[in-house]
Amino acid sequence: MWNQSIRALSICYPIWMVLFIYPLPGFSQTRIHLSVQPPTLRIGITGDWQGKDRAEIACAQNETESFQAVVTARGGSLRGVDAEVTSLRGGRDEIPAERIVLYREEYVRVKYSSPRATEAPGLFPDPLIPFRDPYSGEAVPVPQWNEENAPRNRFGAAGFDLWEDHHQPLWIDVHVPPNTPAGTYAGEIRVWARNAEAVDLPIQLTVWDFTLPAGPTHENHFGGFGYLARYHGIERDSPEFHRLEDRYAAMMAAHRLNPPLPARWLPEPAEDGSIQMTEELDKQITEYVNRLHVTNLEIPRAPFRDALGADRPKAIRFYRSWYAYLQSKGWESGAYHYMLDEPNDAGQYEEVRQLGALLHEAEPRIRRLVVEQPYGQDPAWGVLDGAIDIWCPLFGFIDEDSVKRVQAQGDAVWSYTALVQAAPSYHPRFEEVKNGNPPYWQIDFPLTAYRIAPWLNRRYGITGLLYWSTVFWQAPRRNPWDDPGFRLRFNGDGALFYPGNDAGIDGPIASLRLKALRDGMEDYEYFALLEKLGGKTVVDEIVRQAVPTWAAWEPDGNRLMDLRRRLAEEILKRRKAN
Repeated sequence: MWNQSIRALSICYPIWMVLFIYPLPGFSQTRIHLSVQPPTLRIGITGDWQGKDRAEIACAQNETESFQAVVTARGGSLRGVDAEVTSLRGGRDEIPAERIVLYREEYVRVKYSSPRATEAPGLFPDPLIPFRDPYSGEAVPVPQWNEENAPRNRFGAAGFDLWEDHHQPLWIDVHVPPNTPAGTYAGEIRVWARNAEAVDLPIQLTVWDFTLPAGPTHENHFGGFGYLARYHGIERDSPEFHRLEDRYAAMMAAHRLNPPLPARWLPEPAEDGSIQMTEELDKQITEYVNRLHVTNLEIPRAPFRDALGADRPKAIRFYRSWYAYLQSKGWESGAYHYMLDEPNDAGQYEEVRQLGALLHEAEPRIRRLVVEQPYGQDPAWGVLDGAIDIWCPLFGFIDEDSVKRVQAQGDAVWSYTALVQAAPSYHPRFEEVKNGNPPYWQIDFPLTAYRIAPWLNRRYGITGLLYWSTVFWQAPRRNPWDDPGFRLRFNGDGALFYPGNDAGIDGPIASLRLKALRDGMEDYEYFALLEKLGGKTVVDEIVRQAVPTWAAWEPDGNRLMDLRRRLAEEILKRRKAN
């Protein structure tokens, strides 16, 4: 009896295995579960995520709004998952599908926690791989193996597999063109798999009747792209580098950050030090500034060996002629010169004073930026008042009274962040703030740490934001896809992009952190618009709800979204009244 049962099982076993691996039509119980999450959360690979069954988003004209559609495999593992988003229609009006970009969120591994991290090491969604290559228009599939059994690309989007009860978040950017009529628009996102029926999820977009400006109102500097050449092993004067530089600049601008002027278009100084702007260089620069809506331009450093000594007359003519050119184009109000980065001893303080005097002699209207807080580190080094027009303290170093003091004398204040730096011992109120935590810009902190920075700046009357790099990848030792740590522990520091070559894309890959920062920069536009409509008191009241101080800020993304809606409602009400 027992032997007969074994024989029967051995005969049936292959059939059951075939049915398990390749179920017949209608036989599989594998299904797609699709839910919506806001853009302020990171979605883990596993866990209980209670999302919504429809996407309901709202934004202004000329704004990009996002949401996450979380794909979950139920009743089995999904094979070959793909997705698409339809156009959004509102009556006879339409936001075409070309204005909607669909990404698969890739995960990177954080091995060592950043100092003061709020989230444990593990896998974090961060790189956003588009389903279609933005430059070729071709699909970006998950790894495909060629005849040599080597994948053509390490990461992709279309055709992914998903284990049972695991999640794969998709990121959706909806860009509303500036001339889009206000109203409600509807469409859907569809997700399907080779072994599961397609699932549709409705999208409803409300377009508010006001328009964000083309370029950023909040001043900013986010570094250059020189590190691209080192990472990719190419020359900075090569066509390959120029192509990458242009594509990274365009993506930076698309997220309301000012890209730098490419070095290849900077004119060489004449014998007397003045720049000689040719018609061709002017044409290139003008097209670049207008196309990317650049609102801040950095005046380059005078390329002379002894600018403070024997070459001083040349340096003066260099800066004077640069300002004259910018003034002739109407760009001078957003121009500045980045004099020095983090002066940390008496000699560097003296260098700031001398450089400041040189620039003032060349052209008093050139704004002089130094990455330093408006209070000294050591009284013996002297003061920098009169030598700086734009002070740029670290987030954790900001002191409200010091900010107000330099603002009262006509100076501007920007802010910046790097590594994980809290208040220093020489902070004027160190005992009060020493245990506070400003937002830190590492992967293992909440996404809201990026979005909240422009809110904090608005709270203190700080008018600009600086970051040291968006592409500091430590090649050849470390690929950010495999290890995002900077100095091992500062995860993602100095890198808001990923190199696209690992996904088969000849250009940048955006990060979730970059998207969160873009949303904060767009929020700042709401502050500016409402203030222009006479709503400064309302702006101040709403902002203070989110950010009472630098060390006490709202980490709840849903709360920030509610406050943003209040800002929009106030703008609409005042526009209607006017």
